[in-house]
Amino acid sequence: MNRYTINLLLTFLLIPSMLSGTAIAGSQQSQTAVQSKDGRADIGRDPEKEKIMSTDKPVVLVVGASGSIGRPAVAEAFRLGYETRALVRDPAQAGLFPDGVQVVVGDLTRAETLHEAVDGVTGIVFTHGIGGNDPKGAEQVNYGAVRNVLSVLKAPARIALMTAVGVTKPSVGHDWKRRGERYVRASGLPYTIVRPGWFDYNAPDQQRLVLRQGDTHWAGSPSDGVVARAQIARVLVASLTSPAANRKTFELVAERGAAQTDLEPLFSALPADPADGYDGIQDRDNLPLAKEPATVVRDLDAIHGRFKD
Repeated sequence: MNRYTINLLLTFLLIPSMLSGTAIAGSQQSQTAVQSKDGRADIGRDPEKEKIMSTDKPVVLVVGASGSIGRPAVAEAFRLGYETRALVRDPAQAGLFPDGVQVVVGDLTRAETLHEAVDGVTGIVFTHGIGGNDPKGAEQVNYGAVRNVLSVLKAPARIALMTAVGVTKPSVGHDWKRRGERYVRASGLPYTIVRPGWFDYNAPDQQRLVLRQGDTHWAGSPSDGVVARAQIARVLVASLTSPAANRKTFELVAERGAAQTDLEPLFSALPADPADGYDGIQDRDNLPLAKEPATVVRDLDAIHGRFKD
């Protein structure tokens, strides 16, 4: 066999493998996008880059742990085998939680008291909040608590933040809750923001969870949607380890029917919040940043992208 024949044979042998390698590289390149224009996660998303809470040594902090959603959230995290911390203001509240839950004392209005609470955490569930329209209280609790906890966080953690259905309807209390949402989005941390309906107004046969977006129900009554406290806690804790729930904001209500055993299809069906945006997807543009308090703007600038890769 002469040299010409050998070269020709090698060419025919090499072309298929070269074309195959090109096709594989091309298909990988086409899957690098993580979000389509409508905000939905692309099927080619790299699972290594998904921002979920590690389940190797999970440490979950529940903020507002003594409240009516905080207690079932603590119980749910503990039931799942996570090292669970309950942040309380009064050490006498330790008796509210199962044996084995670590109770940490701190004041949400004073960031310097929160270092122990966040040390080494891999997930944080915010269930705090106050009603009404007291300007000072709403700022300190609905917003200040989120800012203070995240400001002392040293390493990334998965966030689950509870606010409320109707939070985009302007009011003093709602506006400060919404600023807390914006602070979480600005941080660059992986997050899920849950806006539950009215607690425990559901009938016994209203257990089928529905996740809505756009916050279009503003009646200020149970007609906006209802849901059980235990289901709110379940969704908050489940979101910590769900890739499909990352960067999702939604209202959580229950309708007639049985409760779903698997929450992943519900999370997966939702589009994500706009990349680098401050508001939830489909939210009304009725709290313009240009008119926000200077302190809030400074806070957003300070936290913006702090935890991004």
